[in-house]
Amino acid sequence: MGKENKICSHDHHSIIPVLVILIAISFLLQYQGILAENAVNIIWPILLGIGGMVKLVEDKCNCC
Repeated sequence: MGKENKICSHDHHSIIPVLVILIAISFLLQYQGILAENAVNIIWPILLGIGGMVKLVEDKCNCC
C-alpha cells in the first residue's frame, strides 16, 4: 500500500493555503478602499515571508 491512500491531518499542510487566502483578502480590501495601499504593501511580504519560513523549518511527516 502506497502513500497515495494516506490522508494527513498535520497542521503544516494548511499554513500556506491560509497565507495565500490572507494575501488575497488584503488585496481585495485594498481594492475596496477599506485597507490603505501602504498597509497592503507591508502585509503581503510579511505573510509571504512567514510562509517561506514555515516551509523551511517544518518537519516532514510520513504522509509526504
